[in-house]
Amino acid sequence: MSRKRSPLLDRPGAVEADGVDAGVAAHYGTDLREQRALTAGNGFVDLSHRDVVTITGPDRLTWLHALTTQYFEGFKPGTSTTALLLSPTGHIEHVMYGVDDGETFWLHTEPGAAAAMIEWLRKMVFMSRVEITDVTDDYAIIWRPGQAAEGGPLTRSGEDSLGGHEVFLPRAELAGLEGPAAGIWAYEALRIEAGAPRFGLDTDERAIPNEVGWLGVGVHLNKGCYRGQETVARVHNLGRPPRRLVRLHLDGSVDHLPAHGYAVRSGDKQVGFIGSAARHHEYGPIALALVKRNVDAAAILEVVAEDQPTVTATQELLVDPEVGLHVRSRL
Repeated sequence: MSRKRSPLLDRPGAVEADGVDAGVAAHYGTDLREQRALTAGNGFVDLSHRDVVTITGPDRLTWLHALTTQYFEGFKPGTSTTALLLSPTGHIEHVMYGVDDGETFWLHTEPGAAAAMIEWLRKMVFMSRVEITDVTDDYAIIWRPGQAAEGGPLTRSGEDSLGGHEVFLPRAELAGLEGPAAGIWAYEALRIEAGAPRFGLDTDERAIPNEVGWLGVGVHLNKGCYRGQETVARVHNLGRPPRRLVRLHLDGSVDHLPAHGYAVRSGDKQVGFIGSAARHHEYGPIALALVKRNVDAAAILEVVAEDQPTVTATQELLVDPEVGLHVRSRL
């Protein structure tokens, strides 16, 4: 499905984002001011470039319970959640953020990710009474700070510490949204501040949920079998995932932000990679990085890219390098 250009790009000062976020505004001329407005509880963020999918049918929740990392049995209308689809070896293949309205499970995922996810899900329907539909052409996501008003449109409460909620909005209503709009740069800065990873940016094809802090958020640890569970349970019970997510505070000595994939080095060894980066209105340049578990948490790291000046960075722990050891059996 081709990505639509948001009508909000016609607002004064709008500058379109690039890369995976193309189609919505990076900012509306005042990035840091937009961040401050969101922090104060004002405005909204256009996330209409994300893919939207519906799953209907009387078996949808038990079917999702069997396939995903999340607990869907007894799921009540209005409840929102994050769920993952894993490979047989526990690597993250898809991430969905959704809410059920009593008849339909509404979810959104990364831009362009729905087609592959739907293809796999349809192969797993078998005799279950479910129907999966890509509704990206008809519905869009916006994010607002604070709690959703009761009786309003279908929303998903944030579970990633951003302190806001997502609204599933008919795409035809985007142009008529009132209030100050903030660009994706402002939203990304708050996301990185919150330590909330983004699939495909802060993860790679080897990432498992234990490494990026999705246990308890996207993975329910007390449910039955699902694809990839053995890896998740083993790493959780034994502790020490291979890598860990960190927030980096960059030294600010250069004008550019490190791009996705820049190497993170400790001494003369590469120990990880940059996922996403932003300029925060209070903390300056910050980034999320996935680094090896045994990297000294107090070490000053270097962000390195060919033909770019090296940037130093301090670490802030987001995933405990010993995570899981607290549940380890002791003889």
